[in-house]
Amino acid sequence: MTATRGLEGVVATTSSISSIIDDTLTYVGYNIDDLAENASFEEVIYLLWHLKLPTETELNELKQQLADNMELPKEVVESFKMYPITEVHPMAALRTAVSSLGLYDEEADVMEDEANYRKSIRLQAKMPALVAAFARIRKGLEPIAPRKDLGFAANFLYMLKGEDPDAIAVEAFNKALVLHADHELNASTFTARVCVATLSDVYSGVTAAIGALKGPLHGGANEQVMKMLSEIGSVENVESYIHEKLENKEKIMGFGHRVYRKGDPRAKHLKEMSQKLTELTGEPEYYQMSIQIEDIVTSEKGLPPNVDFYSASVYHSLGIDHDLFTPIFAVSRVSGWLAHILEQYANNRLIRPRAEYTGPGIQTYVPVEER
Repeated sequence: MTATRGLEGVVATTSSISSIIDDTLTYVGYNIDDLAENASFEEVIYLLWHLKLPTETELNELKQQLADNMELPKEVVESFKMYPITEVHPMAALRTAVSSLGLYDEEADVMEDEANYRKSIRLQAKMPALVAAFARIRKGLEPIAPRKDLGFAANFLYMLKGEDPDAIAVEAFNKALVLHADHELNASTFTARVCVATLSDVYSGVTAAIGALKGPLHGGANEQVMKMLSEIGSVENVESYIHEKLENKEKIMGFGHRVYRKGDPRAKHLKEMSQKLTELTGEPEYYQMSIQIEDIVTSEKGLPPNVDFYSASVYHSLGIDHDLFTPIFAVSRVSGWLAHILEQYANNRLIRPRAEYTGPGIQTYVPVEER
C-alpha cells in the first residue's frame, strides 16, 4: 500500500450532489454561474437535499419550515452568556452550540429517514440564529428573534443588526450563501460523512464538520484575507507588502485551490459584489487593494483568487465582524453537509481507509528493568 498525501486525487465515494469537472462547479448538474445569478438560497437548499429544483409550492413549504424552526432553545441562548466572551472564537462557540442543540431535540438519536430530514430542517434554520445571537450577546446586546416575513438571507442580516437590510445587502448575502453551499468532497464535508458513516447522529456529523471548517486552510481563509487587507491599509502599500510576503515564502491567503487549475469559478461573482458594495459603503480601497493583490499574485505565482478572497471584502462591506466570516461560511455550507449526511445514510458503508506504515520493523518486548 502506498499513501497519497492529503488524499489528493483519491476518489473516496460516489455522490449525486455536486461536481467539479474541468474547473466547472455544478450543483446537481446546474452550473454555479446559473444558480448564483438566478437562484435563492432556499431553492439551493431544496436542490441539494432533493436533487431537483422545487416547484413554487415546494419552495413555499420549505421557506415556512425554515421560518418555523429558526427560534433557538432558551437554554442555548443563555449558555452563550456563560462563555468567556472576550476570548472564545465564534467558530468554537458555534461548534459547541450546534452540539448542544442535540440535547434539546427529542429526535436527536432517532435514525429514521423522516426524522433525519426534520433534524436537517431544524439545523439549517437555526444556524443563522446561532451566529447572530452569539454576535450580539458578546457585545452586551440581546438576541433578536427571527421574522417569518423575511427570507433566509434577509433574516440573518436582520437578526444580526436589528434593522431591515437593504436590497443590495440581501442580494449580496444570498449570492454568497449560494456560492458556498456545497463543494464536492471538501475537508469539512468529508469529515461529516466519515462521522455519520459510523451511524452517529446528524448533530455529531455537523459538529465534526464545523471543527474541520474552523481551520485557516479551509473556512478560516476569508478571515485571514481581511486581516491582510487591514494590515496593508492602502493601495500604496500593496506592492511592498505582497512582495515581502512572496520573498519570505509566506502563504498569501485566498489564492489557489487544490481542485481548480484555471481558477475558482465562484470568485468572479463575489468580485463583482465587492466592487459594488465597497463603492456603496465609501470604502473602494478594499476592492482596489484586492485587485492589485490579485494582479501581483496571479502574474508572479500563477495563482488565481479563490472564493475566499473577495468574500472577505463583501462581508466587511455588509458590516459583519471579521471573525464571523467563517461562521457565516458554516451557515451556508451546512446545507451541503446535510445533503451529504442524508446521502451517506441512504447508502452507507463505514469509511475506514488504511495507512502506509513507515515505523520500525518487528521488535521484541524487553522488560522495563532490562531497558
